[in-house]
Amino acid sequence: MSQLNWWKSPAPSISQTCLKQAQQRQDQLTKPPGSLGRLESIATQLAAIQHRDTPGVDKVFIAIFAGDHGITEEGISAFPQLVTVEMQRNFVNGGAAISVLARQLNAELEIINTGTHADPDELNGVTHLPIAKQTQNFKDQPAMDTNQWRQAMGVGKKIVEQAQQKQIELFIGGEMGIGNTASASAVLSALCDIPVENITGPGTGLNASGVNHKVAILQQALEHHRPNLTNPMEIARRLGGFEIVALAGAYLAAAQNAMSVLVDGFICSAAAAIAMKLNPSIEPYLFFSHCSAEPGHKLVMSSLGVSPLVDLNLRLGEASGAAVVVPLLRSACALHNEMATFAQAEVSNKS
Repeated sequence: MSQLNWWKSPAPSISQTCLKQAQQRQDQLTKPPGSLGRLESIATQLAAIQHRDTPGVDKVFIAIFAGDHGITEEGISAFPQLVTVEMQRNFVNGGAAISVLARQLNAELEIINTGTHADPDELNGVTHLPIAKQTQNFKDQPAMDTNQWRQAMGVGKKIVEQAQQKQIELFIGGEMGIGNTASASAVLSALCDIPVENITGPGTGLNASGVNHKVAILQQALEHHRPNLTNPMEIARRLGGFEIVALAGAYLAAAQNAMSVLVDGFICSAAAAIAMKLNPSIEPYLFFSHCSAEPGHKLVMSSLGVSPLVDLNLRLGEASGAAVVVPLLRSACALHNEMATFAQAEVSNKS
């Protein structure tokens, strides 16, 4: 496969042998079969991904991709654009929710500027890989050109390659970008064929009037681009954000490197949807952490045929929901690896 189209290379197959052996072990543990519900399938899926009998997610890498959006010119966000830069500073200074959760998990946290109005000299600790100051206003022009789209995909790949060198067991992507729920709503409407009014929510806190305005802007944008929304690349290029496309590239590269991936909420699901549509072979590597409080997320999850692990009414983004779910994955692995079998515990199995 040409390096130019690296994202098309299939992800390696998960181990069906390890999957079967893990499922057999679950049936031998001192519990009724299936009684630990989805904790069992999490452990067996991780065993198949990692090609080992004792799966684990102790080594976690969290990458937050930040990007600014030209669509903010249309007044579709409750917060000003400068918050994208201010939150990057908060991330590296340790004050954001994901900063706290990364410390709790002993996870590595990296913040990547994919294209914001940030001054690199003022943001020590941020990895600066900017494509442009922001995307174009996609209401009446593509958000990015083809070269910028490829560059954004490459940013995601580059970050995953760094994680791979550290033998990371679980990759988590997150995002920060004022205006990116609008971009994600447009992308998901086009990818999943869901009316944009059914998928668009308040984002950072718009009132009903603000949501109606946001819907109207997105309807105009989709109508303008509709003749060209013929494949995932064009949908992402015309409607996406640099950070969303970088996330898609990261999910693809992680799966291609046989790395487990935990997908965060609404905006990360847009990136995952792009990645899955570009290369369906990555799907076995993706776990979806939670159902976002954004009203369209359940419709998206249903359209993609995936089931989030929890529903905690979260809508912060920045990978916070995925980070909250990591202890659940760790518990699934511990139960699988450490519980006694009926034979070991000398407990009678069912007749």
